[in-house]
Amino acid sequence: MTLLFGIPIQALFGQLLLGLINGAFYAMLSLGLALIFGLLNIINFTHGAQYMMGAFVAWLVLGHAGLGYWAALLLAPLLVGALGILIERTMLSRLYKLDHLYGLLLTFGLALVIEGGFRQLYGISGAPYAVPEELQGGWNLGFMYLPIYRGWVVLASLFLCLGTWLLIEKTKLGSYLRAATENPQLVQAFGVNVPVLVTLTYGFGVALAAIAGVLAAPIYSVNPLMGSNIIIVVFAVVVIGGMGSILGAIVTGFMLGLLEGLTKVFYPEAASTVIFVVMAIVLMIKPQGLFGKGS
Repeated sequence: MTLLFGIPIQALFGQLLLGLINGAFYAMLSLGLALIFGLLNIINFTHGAQYMMGAFVAWLVLGHAGLGYWAALLLAPLLVGALGILIERTMLSRLYKLDHLYGLLLTFGLALVIEGGFRQLYGISGAPYAVPEELQGGWNLGFMYLPIYRGWVVLASLFLCLGTWLLIEKTKLGSYLRAATENPQLVQAFGVNVPVLVTLTYGFGVALAAIAGVLAAPIYSVNPLMGSNIIIVVFAVVVIGGMGSILGAIVTGFMLGLLEGLTKVFYPEAASTVIFVVMAIVLMIKPQGLFGKGS
């Protein structure tokens, strides 16, 4: 048996793969949070519930409409994103000029209502969601076995994250978004409809959470608690990367997922707390986060 640092190499790379998969979800979810906070100044605690709703859309359209995984990848972001737009127009838009605490309390309350509704309807035991036939099986790489679906999740996450970063940083639309965060009145004077831009941005951030939910359904199963189980860790990732930093959310999400995987190998007892330890250290050294700008 081949050993690396005294650990069987298959076990080491297996945990690194699990860490990379967790990091893919951390990156996608923290990206949506950073995008919403960066433009709307809202700490969106409903994000975990919207991630859970994406998984439930996949499960429900399979059970009631016979639509499979690939259709769910299209329907979930559209349906959950549309609900997010409704929430933004009817509730969040009234809070933009108020303290962050009001948005946090509202979205936290909404998350509890949504989660409670799904728990009442479907219980908390969870429901399985099968891996699509095209992505079943795996590859034996010699040093580890790579399930095809898990490799797909990592690639899809990288594509979504890098695509979003390019959209924000390298396109005219992205320049409008960035300008609207700094001086919305000036952007409005140039003929850009800032309220519509803000609404669509929130819908896009929510859609990212829904896509992550669909990707997660075959791995973690579908249950109403899946959002609340991950959202605190995702908030820690956002704080470490820098509130509102798109690049920080992506890089920190993947890095912390890998760190969590390594910790499970070398010191399993600390695996559930290592991200929060890193957050405390980063806040002491650089309070704005690794990629954040000074206040």
